[in-house]
Amino acid sequence: MDLKLKRIYIPMSETAFYILYCLQSYQHGYGIGQQVKKMTNNEVSISPGTMYGTLSKMEKDGLIQFIREENKRKLYLITDLGKEILNIELKRIKRLYQNSLGGEYHG
Repeated sequence: MDLKLKRIYIPMSETAFYILYCLQSYQHGYGIGQQVKKMTNNEVSISPGTMYGTLSKMEKDGLIQFIREENKRKLYLITDLGKEILNIELKRIKRLYQNSLGGEYHG
């Protein structure tokens, strides 16, 4: 993995995390925003500017890929590189959670 990308995305912003997490199946920006609101009981809302700026950067960095356009909306999907980065972040979050409970994390 490109160390520069790892430094950019780990630790991951909440926006980046939810976008990559939601793109484990095909989705467009609006759908991601709706899914995030539902998952977080409206505690997290991603503005359109942040959403589309982040999608553009992630596509440029190879974390997600454009699949096709449907009803004038672009569908994206996470790439293998994006999955690798998401898995590193998920392990980091699990370690933090386990440590916060006073436990040790053994990966």
